[in-house]
Amino acid sequence: MPIPAQSLDEAQAKKHALNCHRMKPALFSVLCEIKEKTGLSIRGAQEEDPPDPQLMRLDNMLLAEGVSGPAAAAAAASGGSSDNSIEHSDYRAKLTQIRQIYHTELEKYEQACNEFTTHVMNLLREQSRTRPISPKEIERMVGIIHRKFSSIQMQLKQSTCEAVMILRSRFLDARRKRRNFSKQATEILNEYFYSHLSNPYPSEEAKEELAKKCSITVSQVSNWFGNKRIRYKKNIGKFQEEANLYAAKTAVTAAHAVAAAVQNNQTNSPTTPNSGGYPPSCYQSDGRLQ
Repeated sequence: MPIPAQSLDEAQAKKHALNCHRMKPALFSVLCEIKEKTGLSIRGAQEEDPPDPQLMRLDNMLLAEGVSGPAAAAAAASGGSSDNSIEHSDYRAKLTQIRQIYHTELEKYEQACNEFTTHVMNLLREQSRTRPISPKEIERMVGIIHRKFSSIQMQLKQSTCEAVMILRSRFLDARRKRRNFSKQATEILNEYFYSHLSNPYPSEEAKEELAKKCSITVSQVSNWFGNKRIRYKKNIGKFQEEANLYAAKTAVTAAHAVAAAVQNNQTNSPTTPNSGGYPPSCYQSDGRLQ
Protein backbone atom coordinates (compact mmCIF):
# COMPACT_ATOMS: atom_id res chain seq x y z
CA MET A 1 0.00 0.00 0.00
CA PRO A 2 1.48 3.40 -0.95
CA ILE A 3 2.24 5.77 1.93
CA PRO A 4 -0.29 8.47 0.92
CA ALA A 5 -3.04 5.84 1.03
CA GLN A 6 -2.20 4.79 4.58
CA SER A 7 -4.21 6.09 7.48
CA LEU A 8 -2.50 7.70 10.46
CA ASP A 9 -3.34 4.74 12.67
CA GLU A 10 -1.83 2.30 10.17
CA ALA A 11 1.35 4.36 9.93
CA GLN A 12 1.67 4.55 13.73
CA ALA A 13 1.14 0.79 14.01
CA LYS A 14 3.87 0.04 11.47
CA LYS A 15 6.22 2.48 13.15
CA HIS A 16 5.64 0.84 16.51
CA ALA A 17 6.20 -2.60 15.00
CA LEU A 18 9.50 -1.48 13.48
CA ASN A 19 10.74 0.03 16.74
CA CYS A 20 9.89 -3.15 18.62
CA HIS A 21 11.39 -5.50 16.03
CA ARG A 22 14.33 -7.52 17.27
CA MET A 23 16.31 -6.77 14.11
CA LYS A 24 16.03 -3.01 14.44
CA PRO A 25 19.55 -2.57 15.97
CA ALA A 26 21.04 -4.52 13.08
CA LEU A 27 19.12 -2.36 10.58
CA PHE A 28 20.37 0.81 12.26
CA SER A 29 23.97 -0.48 12.15
CA VAL A 30 23.70 -1.25 8.43
CA LEU A 31 22.27 2.20 7.71
CA CYS A 32 25.20 3.79 9.57
CA GLU A 33 27.71 1.85 7.44
CA ILE A 34 25.94 2.87 4.23
CA LYS A 35 25.92 6.49 5.29
CA GLU A 36 29.65 6.47 6.04
CA LYS A 37 30.45 4.86 2.69
CA THR A 38 28.35 7.31 0.67
CA GLY A 39 29.80 10.28 2.55
CA LEU A 40 26.47 11.67 3.66
CA SER A 41 27.63 12.35 7.18
CA ILE A 42 28.85 15.83 8.00
CA ARG A 43 32.58 15.89 8.59
CA GLY A 44 34.02 18.86 10.40
CA ALA A 45 32.33 21.98 11.58
CA GLN A 46 30.02 23.74 9.18
CA GLU A 47 31.03 27.30 8.44
CA GLU A 48 28.40 29.90 9.15
CA ASP A 49 27.10 31.89 6.20
CA PRO A 50 28.27 35.51 6.19
CA PRO A 51 25.54 38.07 6.86
CA ASP A 52 23.68 39.25 3.79
CA PRO A 53 24.83 42.84 3.00
CA GLN A 54 21.46 43.73 1.47
CA LEU A 55 19.64 42.56 4.58
CA MET A 56 22.05 44.56 6.74
CA ARG A 57 21.33 47.72 4.71
CA LEU A 58 17.59 47.20 5.10
CA ASP A 59 17.98 46.65 8.85
CA ASN A 60 20.06 49.83 9.19
CA MET A 61 17.48 51.87 7.30
CA LEU A 62 14.57 50.52 9.35
CA LEU A 63 16.55 51.30 12.49
CA ALA A 64 17.36 54.84 11.31
CA GLU A 65 13.72 55.55 10.42
CA GLY A 66 12.47 54.32 13.79
CA VAL A 67 10.55 51.39 12.31
CA SER A 68 12.57 48.83 14.28
CA GLY A 69 14.85 48.88 17.30
CA PRO A 70 14.64 50.99 20.49
CA ALA A 71 13.32 54.05 18.60
CA ALA A 72 10.30 52.06 17.44
CA ALA A 73 9.56 50.85 20.96
CA ALA A 74 9.88 54.38 22.35
CA ALA A 75 7.59 55.79 19.66
CA ALA A 76 4.99 53.11 20.28
CA ALA A 77 5.11 53.75 24.03
CA SER A 78 4.76 57.53 23.67
CA GLY A 79 2.09 57.26 21.01
CA GLY A 80 4.06 59.23 18.43
CA SER A 81 6.04 62.44 18.25
CA SER A 82 5.49 65.34 20.62
CA ASP A 83 5.63 67.75 17.65
CA ASN A 84 2.23 69.40 17.45
CA SER A 85 2.50 70.79 13.93
CA ILE A 86 -0.05 69.39 11.51
CA GLU A 87 2.48 68.26 8.93
CA HIS A 88 4.62 66.40 11.47
CA SER A 89 1.64 64.77 13.18
CA ASP A 90 0.34 63.56 9.82
CA TYR A 91 3.78 62.20 8.89
CA ARG A 92 4.16 60.48 12.27
CA ALA A 93 0.67 58.98 12.04
CA LYS A 94 1.43 57.41 8.66
CA LEU A 95 4.86 56.25 9.86
CA THR A 96 3.22 54.64 12.90
CA GLN A 97 0.82 52.83 10.58
CA ILE A 98 3.74 51.51 8.51
CA ARG A 99 5.52 50.44 11.70
CA GLN A 100 2.47 48.56 12.99
CA ILE A 101 1.99 46.72 9.69
CA TYR A 102 5.68 45.81 9.61
CA HIS A 103 5.71 44.39 13.13
CA THR A 104 2.44 42.51 12.58
CA GLU A 105 3.76 40.86 9.42
CA LEU A 106 7.16 40.23 11.03
CA GLU A 107 5.47 38.48 13.94
CA LYS A 108 3.52 36.28 11.50
CA TYR A 109 6.74 35.48 9.66
CA GLU A 110 8.62 34.56 12.83
CA GLN A 111 5.73 32.42 14.05
CA ALA A 112 5.51 30.51 10.76
CA CYS A 113 9.28 30.04 10.66
CA ASN A 114 9.41 28.77 14.26
CA GLU A 115 6.47 26.42 13.77
CA PHE A 116 7.92 24.90 10.61
CA THR A 117 11.40 24.61 12.15
CA THR A 118 9.99 22.88 15.24
CA HIS A 119 8.00 20.50 13.05
CA VAL A 120 11.06 19.53 10.98
CA MET A 121 13.24 19.10 14.08
CA ASN A 122 10.67 16.80 15.68
CA LEU A 123 10.49 14.72 12.50
CA LEU A 124 14.27 14.41 12.29
CA ARG A 125 14.59 13.48 15.96
CA GLU A 126 11.93 10.83 15.54
CA GLN A 127 13.56 9.48 12.39
CA SER A 128 16.92 9.41 14.17
CA ARG A 129 15.58 6.43 16.12
CA THR A 130 15.47 4.48 12.86
CA ARG A 131 18.22 5.99 10.69
CA PRO A 132 21.42 7.79 11.69
CA ILE A 133 20.88 11.56 12.02
CA SER A 134 23.40 13.56 14.02
CA PRO A 135 22.63 16.78 15.93
CA LYS A 136 24.86 18.69 13.51
CA GLU A 137 22.75 17.48 10.61
CA ILE A 138 19.66 18.75 12.39
CA GLU A 139 21.36 22.13 12.92
CA ARG A 140 22.30 22.21 9.25
CA MET A 141 18.70 21.56 8.24
CA VAL A 142 17.51 24.33 10.57
CA GLY A 143 19.97 26.70 8.88
CA ILE A 144 18.62 25.75 5.45
CA ILE A 145 15.06 26.44 6.62
CA HIS A 146 16.03 29.83 8.02
CA ARG A 147 17.77 30.78 4.76
CA LYS A 148 14.63 29.85 2.83
CA PHE A 149 12.50 31.93 5.14
CA SER A 150 14.96 34.85 5.05
CA SER A 151 13.90 35.62 1.48
CA ILE A 152 10.38 36.28 2.80
CA GLN A 153 11.83 38.45 5.55
CA MET A 154 13.86 40.41 3.01
CA GLN A 155 10.77 41.04 0.87
CA LEU A 156 8.92 42.34 3.92
CA LYS A 157 11.76 44.68 4.89
CA GLN A 158 12.23 45.82 1.30
CA SER A 159 8.56 46.73 0.89
CA THR A 160 8.57 48.50 4.27
CA CYS A 161 11.63 50.57 3.33
CA GLU A 162 9.99 51.50 0.03
CA ALA A 163 6.84 52.61 1.86
CA VAL A 164 8.91 54.79 4.21
CA MET A 165 10.83 56.34 1.31
CA ILE A 166 7.59 57.13 -0.56
CA LEU A 167 6.13 58.69 2.58
CA ARG A 168 9.26 60.76 3.19
CA SER A 169 9.36 61.89 -0.45
CA ARG A 170 5.75 63.03 -0.37
CA PHE A 171 6.27 64.78 2.95
CA LEU A 172 9.34 66.68 1.73
CA ASP A 173 7.65 67.57 -1.57
CA ALA A 174 4.68 68.97 0.34
CA ARG A 175 7.02 71.03 2.53
CA ARG A 176 8.76 72.44 -0.54
CA LYS A 177 5.42 73.43 -2.05
CA ARG A 178 4.43 75.15 1.17
CA ARG A 179 7.69 77.10 1.20
CA ASN A 180 7.02 78.62 -2.23
CA PHE A 181 4.74 81.64 -1.90
CA SER A 182 2.31 82.61 -4.61
CA LYS A 183 3.37 85.15 -7.23
CA GLN A 184 0.98 87.71 -5.80
CA ALA A 185 2.37 87.26 -2.28
CA THR A 186 5.93 87.65 -3.54
CA GLU A 187 4.96 90.84 -5.39
CA ILE A 188 3.40 92.32 -2.25
CA LEU A 189 6.44 91.49 -0.12
CA ASN A 190 8.89 92.82 -2.71
CA GLU A 191 6.95 96.06 -3.10
CA TYR A 192 7.08 96.66 0.64
CA PHE A 193 10.76 95.73 0.83
CA TYR A 194 11.88 98.10 -1.94
CA SER A 195 9.59 100.92 -0.85
CA HIS A 196 11.22 100.73 2.60
CA LEU A 197 14.72 99.96 1.36
CA SER A 198 16.33 102.45 3.75
CA ASN A 199 14.85 100.52 6.67
CA PRO A 200 13.52 97.14 5.48
CA TYR A 201 12.43 96.07 8.96
CA PRO A 202 8.62 95.99 9.09
CA SER A 203 6.95 96.53 12.44
CA GLU A 204 4.80 93.86 14.01
CA GLU A 205 1.69 95.67 12.80
CA ALA A 206 3.10 95.79 9.26
CA LYS A 207 3.99 92.10 9.43
CA GLU A 208 0.47 91.22 10.48
CA GLU A 209 -0.96 93.30 7.63
CA LEU A 210 1.39 91.72 5.09
CA ALA A 211 0.61 88.24 6.41
CA LYS A 212 -3.09 88.93 5.99
CA LYS A 213 -2.63 90.20 2.43
CA CYS A 214 -0.41 87.28 1.42
CA SER A 215 -2.40 84.58 3.28
CA ILE A 216 0.69 83.43 5.17
CA THR A 217 1.81 83.49 8.79
CA VAL A 218 3.63 86.32 10.55
CA SER A 219 6.64 84.05 11.13
CA GLN A 220 6.80 83.36 7.39
CA VAL A 221 6.80 87.10 6.73
CA SER A 222 9.65 87.57 9.24
CA ASN A 223 11.65 84.73 7.67
CA TRP A 224 11.09 86.11 4.18
CA PHE A 225 12.34 89.58 5.12
CA GLY A 226 15.33 88.12 6.96
CA ASN A 227 16.34 86.04 3.94
CA LYS A 228 15.64 88.93 1.55
CA ARG A 229 17.88 91.31 3.51
CA ILE A 230 20.71 88.78 3.48
CA ARG A 231 20.38 88.12 -0.25
CA TYR A 232 20.17 91.85 -1.01
CA LYS A 233 23.31 92.69 0.96
CA LYS A 234 25.27 89.90 -0.72
CA ASN A 235 24.15 90.89 -4.24
CA ILE A 236 23.38 94.61 -4.15
CA GLY A 237 24.31 95.05 -7.81
CA LYS A 238 22.11 92.19 -8.90
CA PHE A 239 19.11 93.41 -6.91
CA GLN A 240 19.56 97.09 -7.86
CA GLU A 241 17.76 96.54 -11.17
CA GLU A 242 14.92 94.85 -9.33
CA ALA A 243 14.82 97.75 -6.86
CA ASN A 244 14.62 100.28 -9.73
CA LEU A 245 11.82 98.28 -11.31
CA TYR A 246 9.75 98.26 -8.13
CA ALA A 247 10.54 101.95 -7.51
CA ALA A 248 9.25 102.85 -10.98
CA LYS A 249 6.23 100.67 -10.45
CA THR A 250 5.52 102.38 -7.13
CA ALA A 251 5.89 105.82 -8.75
CA VAL A 252 3.49 104.92 -11.56
CA THR A 253 1.00 103.57 -9.07
CA ALA A 254 1.26 106.74 -7.00
CA ALA A 255 0.84 108.95 -10.11
CA HIS A 256 -2.24 107.01 -11.14
CA ALA A 257 -3.64 107.39 -7.65
CA VAL A 258 -3.08 111.18 -7.69
CA ALA A 259 -4.62 111.54 -11.16
CA ALA A 260 -7.63 109.50 -10.11
CA ALA A 261 -8.06 111.63 -6.99
CA VAL A 262 -7.91 114.89 -8.99
CA GLN A 263 -10.38 113.61 -11.55
CA ASN A 264 -12.68 112.45 -8.79
CA ASN A 265 -12.55 115.88 -7.11
CA GLN A 266 -13.33 117.65 -10.38
CA THR A 267 -16.24 115.34 -11.11
CA ASN A 268 -17.75 115.78 -7.68
CA SER A 269 -17.20 119.60 -7.51
CA PRO A 270 -20.31 121.70 -8.49
CA THR A 271 -18.16 124.49 -9.96
CA THR A 272 -14.72 124.93 -11.47
CA PRO A 273 -12.12 127.47 -10.34
CA ASN A 274 -12.74 129.76 -13.39
CA SER A 275 -16.48 129.35 -13.60
CA GLY A 276 -17.29 132.53 -11.75
CA GLY A 277 -19.96 130.67 -9.88
CA TYR A 278 -21.87 129.61 -13.02
CA PRO A 279 -22.37 125.95 -13.86
CA PRO A 280 -20.23 124.53 -16.73
CA SER A 281 -23.24 124.32 -19.07
CA CYS A 282 -23.38 128.17 -19.20
CA TYR A 283 -20.00 128.43 -20.93
CA GLN A 284 -19.13 128.08 -24.60
CA SER A 285 -16.19 125.97 -25.82
CA ASP A 286 -13.90 129.05 -25.84
CA GLY A 287 -14.76 129.86 -22.23
CA ARG A 288 -17.22 132.72 -22.85
CA LEU A 289 -20.66 132.83 -21.29
CA GLN A 290 -23.50 131.85 -23.55
